[in-house]
Amino acid sequence: MKTLVVTAGLIRDGSQRVLLAKRSEGRFKGCWEFPGGKLEEDESPEDCLRRELREELGVEVTVEGIEEAVWMPYGEFNLLLLLYRCELKAGEPRPLGCDGVRWFRPEELEGLEMPPADVEVARRLRNRWASAAG
Repeated sequence: MKTLVVTAGLIRDGSQRVLLAKRSEGRFKGCWEFPGGKLEEDESPEDCLRRELREELGVEVTVEGIEEAVWMPYGEFNLLLLLYRCELKAGEPRPLGCDGVRWFRPEELEGLEMPPADVEVARRLRNRWASAAG
């Protein structure tokens, strides 16, 4: 079975909120997700993420280390989601290749309509942030 590699950005603001994008198409249209996209042939994951965030949100980012990696079967394919910490360098996030963008507090991630891999990433992040705060 084919494995699809997807990169996503963990973009946070000074108040610890995270940026999510609302999908405009596909199987999970209308769901919130960590912004990013599919790795293309001969592209590094970091280059993919910079390209996707430029196309989807109109921003330039510095891609830092991997925050989470989630492998999940999606029926007809397997998905490997690589979530990278990102720092905004230029631009204000706006919905160019998605139906919306919004900053969410960690506790707001629970119960959001998200694709399954993003649900798992959000769960792990909430648990880690709760442990760090407590």
